[in-house]
Amino acid sequence: MSTLQQRLAALPADRLAGMRRGIEKEGLRVLPTGGLALTPHPAALGSALTHGSITTDYSESQLELITGAHGTVQACLDELQEVHQFVHRVLAQQQPGGEMLWVSSMPCMLPTDETIPLGRYGGSNIGRAKSVYRMGLGHRYGRRMQTISGIHYNWSLPGLGSDDYFALIRNFRRHAFVLLYLFGASPALCPCFVAGRDHSLQPLAGPADAATCEGARALHLPHATSLRMGRLGYQSDAQATLAVSYNGLQGYAASLYEALTRPYPAYEAIGIRNLGGEYNQLGTSLLQIENEFYGTIRPKRTVQSGERPLHALRERGVEYVEVRLMDLDPFEPVGITAQTMRLLDVFLLHCLLSDSPPDTPEEIAALKRNQHLTAERGREDGLCLERGGARVPLTAWGAEVLAECGPIAAALDAAHGGEAYAQALAAAQAAMAAPHATPSARVLAELTQQHGGDFTAFARAYSQSARDVLLAQPWTEAQQQRYVALAEQSLEAQRAIEAADTLPFEQWREQYMAVDQLA
Repeated sequence: MSTLQQRLAALPADRLAGMRRGIEKEGLRVLPTGGLALTPHPAALGSALTHGSITTDYSESQLELITGAHGTVQACLDELQEVHQFVHRVLAQQQPGGEMLWVSSMPCMLPTDETIPLGRYGGSNIGRAKSVYRMGLGHRYGRRMQTISGIHYNWSLPGLGSDDYFALIRNFRRHAFVLLYLFGASPALCPCFVAGRDHSLQPLAGPADAATCEGARALHLPHATSLRMGRLGYQSDAQATLAVSYNGLQGYAASLYEALTRPYPAYEAIGIRNLGGEYNQLGTSLLQIENEFYGTIRPKRTVQSGERPLHALRERGVEYVEVRLMDLDPFEPVGITAQTMRLLDVFLLHCLLSDSPPDTPEEIAALKRNQHLTAERGREDGLCLERGGARVPLTAWGAEVLAECGPIAAALDAAHGGEAYAQALAAAQAAMAAPHATPSARVLAELTQQHGGDFTAFARAYSQSARDVLLAQPWTEAQQQRYVALAEQSLEAQRAIEAADTLPFEQWREQYMAVDQLA
């Protein structure tokens, strides 16, 4: 019996059944034409500041839909669908023709960078800070990059401590290429996204007479899995100078503390305020706040009102992990399937139960190279990744990882009943051996064969289909009233926060950003 199997056997069934998962799903609001909706966050959805299920991410035009933590995959997916149903009902009434949610991770047709609207959260100090933070992101990275959308999978298992979660995180980073290969779904994008930028993307072939977005074909890489997770996606040259260690809470916290307190010349040049007194950003350090740190997975702890996330982690340890590399699945109305979620459960348990040696700066650099290779060339025949100083074929390494997951899937099926976890694993193994069956390959095939190489036409068609499917699902008056009440309660909560503020914003900002808040 392997070490992994011994550790699995030592896990009681009630702990496996106690696994929790939740989803945060981003998506752009778009017009029927496929252009970005520039309307404010719909008041009927409630307050983006205080609503527990419906908020915005970077842009006022970018919704974020959030579930609670659930004991089963199906319960989590049911809530995600219900939130989508309510949102689509509201969006359908926004204006003539309605609005809809964009199903692709890579954005729709975008206006000029400076006209992409920042999220707005009212007049309270915390609400203003959220908008200023987004202004800072725009200055630092450009607003287009921030319109990329994805799914975050939040996961926990009872009885784990911080060291356990960091061991999981180290292995997740080592094997993240498996998820990028299996579920990456952003191999192409609208030309507007890279306008004025250097890139190596190629125009996508299509029928010679096909009409395409703005007269140009979609841009792609032939074997890409996830441009979102490659060099054109959520990347930062400034953050590339960070060598964050995941060998334990203390080292991770120290790395993050340095990034939050280290002055960064390029951001000092931007300044906190412009000459007119308006805010450019919250601070001039390498990171404004903790959420600015990009990564494929994060250790997380629920924060209390006014508390900094780093302080919460240091005080109370890791509560769950947030998986951040999942693309939206454009073929699914809510962006993810139950089968994908079950594979994530299996994969995360594999990361937890496998031996997890400490990471090193050399390994961290190799893992970043592996990520970029998989994102940009993952389906290339014979592609090799770095492992322990040697080069290993991606599909062979991926098959090894998935083979080791067999007992885990069986144990989860035993805990929950049925064979759904084993079926999810079998589907992943089949896809590992058949690159053409992966979502990224399907996207390129559909783009070429059905939409003339036009990214906007492809994503718009699937966005319309997702909207129609969700609007056709049963919806009760009780559901409607519950979501209307949640929206009204959130608006009242925002008003209460605004009424309770006593400090001028600058004084509040200085207190919130103070170094001692991170201790």
